[in-house]
Formats: sequence, structure tokens, C-alpha cells
Amino acid sequence: MIGQHLKTIEQIEATIGEFDARLEAALTPFRDAVERLKDIPGVSDNVAATLIAEIGADMSVFPSAEHLVSWAGLCPRLDESAGRKRSRRLRKGAPWLKPVLVQAASAASKAKSSSFKARYHSLKGRIGPKKALIAVAAAHLRTVYHMLKDGTFYQDLGPDYRKPQNPKRTAQNLANRIRALGFQVEIKGAA
Repeated sequence: MIGQHLKTIEQIEATIGEFDARLEAALTPFRDAVERLKDIPGVSDNVAATLIAEIGADMSVFPSAEHLVSWAGLCPRLDESAGRKRSRRLRKGAPWLKPVLVQAASAASKAKSSSFKARYHSLKGRIGPKKALIAVAAAHLRTVYHMLKDGTFYQDLGPDYRKPQNPKRTAQNLANRIRALGFQVEIKGAA
């Protein structure tokens, strides 16, 4: 019985080897694009291959990055009538692409000194961890769109990209919000 199981395992490994060879042959024309996509935090070989297989390397099909995000089903649908906002669930989109992008977003949200990590943590407190992952996955897809369309390499904006540009104005706005709640505030610069 053990011999039969070993033969089955060897047969499955041979089949996997054949599929890997066919996949490698199919990805050969797109090897440059796959290598560029792997520079994005959270994007591995499998994720890059899935992205190329699902959306292709020619971005002229999509007029803008937002069209691609909508096609993939990573933007919330707008269900509003008479001023009442109803469902904000995600649209149905590419069934193979969406889970892979969410997995890549999850990995990117844990990468050190990444703009995707900063984006995730800035959104997580406001909208929750799951919606924040979807937003990071959409940002991943926008990045992929521009890289494939322009033929550019990935350049991380850094974790400080989401920090306020004018800290004095931000402090003044926060003080105004506290005053609106009925408290007194005095702002002093740090020594």
C-alpha cells in the first residue's frame, strides 16, 4: 500500500513539473514585466504571474487605473437613492485576481518601511482592517497599471509619505475641533 502511495506522489510531482514547464514557457515573453512587478512589496512570483495572466501586459485595454480597479471588483459599489446610502459592498469582479491581490496587500501591510504599510495603518483605525486591506489591494493594482502602462520600475514613496505636509496647520485644525467640543486648548511648540 505504501508503494502505491509513493507512485501516486511521484505521478503528481511529475504532473506539477509539466505544468511548471508549460507555465514558464507561457511567461517567457512577459519575463521582464514579471521581474519588474516583483519589486512591489507583497508581490511574489506567483502573484506577478497571476497578475500578468489575468490582466495582461497591455494596459491600453483600460482607459485609466480606476477602470482596472473597477473591473477587478476592488471598488465599492454606489447604491444610493434619495440621499440614503445603502450597500457599500464590493462589486463582483475577477474571481482569480481579487484574492491574490488581497493576499499581496496583506503581505505588503507587514513590510518594513513601505508606503503600503503606512496606508494600511492610516486606514485601519477609521474603516477597519478588512476594508483597509481592500484599499491597499486597490493601490497595488493602480501601481501595477502605471508600471505596465509606462514601463517604469517601482519606486516606494516611503512610510512618511502619508504624514501631514504642514504640521502647524494640522495642529491648528485639531485644536479647532477640540474647541468645537467645548474645551480650551493652548498650542505650544515642542522644545
